[in-house]
Amino acid sequence: MSYPVEILTLFPGMLSGYLGASILGKAQEKGLFSVTLTDVRDFAVGKHHVTDDSPYGGGAGMVMKPEPLVAAIEAARARLPGAKALLMSPRGPVFTQATARELVRHEGGLILVCGRYEGVDERVMPFLDGELSLGDFVLTGGEIAAMAVVDAVTRLVPGVLGNEASSVAESFEEGLLEYPHYTRPPVFRGVEVPAVLQSGDHARIARWRRWKAIKLTQARRPDLYSRLEFGKADQKLLARGEEEL
Repeated sequence: MSYPVEILTLFPGMLSGYLGASILGKAQEKGLFSVTLTDVRDFAVGKHHVTDDSPYGGGAGMVMKPEPLVAAIEAARARLPGAKALLMSPRGPVFTQATARELVRHEGGLILVCGRYEGVDERVMPFLDGELSLGDFVLTGGEIAAMAVVDAVTRLVPGVLGNEASSVAESFEEGLLEYPHYTRPPVFRGVEVPAVLQSGDHARIARWRRWKAIKLTQARRPDLYSRLEFGKADQKLLARGEEEL
């Protein structure tokens, strides 16, 4: 069954190239994922299709008007009645791998609303199911954030990745960063691929990869590491040095 996504934006041309390429493009060709790009301007009235206006109370910038945006959301809900509608906004909870897993389990699909300018009229909020942020920084609009969400969610749809194990072993699954990867040649500018990966001993390789993932997380993301709870097997593993694996 296809996982449906509709993105409401003032700039659909910004998204079409990325969403039609590589894994996302192939997923659409296979019928595993569908995406509709909807121009919010199509729902604006008047000759100039105005979608923004100056804020009440004064201040810099412009605000997206409620009428065209709510009309676009309602039209998208009519097409995808079971979808979850989310505004890409720095006010929302931060998007994580756990969020991606939660959203892909929502079989009704997604409606992603891309804000612009200083934001959207607050009266739009009751027509949404929530807000979502990429992190504590500000973008020009929600388009980049929407593409990131679609990419992360779609790769979890069964059948999208050529190797289903790929999504299980990636960074942030189990709260860990991913272990290091190597490919040919065996030696590059004097640096050799670790011997364990060339050993053919799959149990030893698995131990090395787990040890490396934990150690990398500890060194580079102590915030993630502090939340981890290790079982007896991991505790025994961590008591070893790399040469003992």
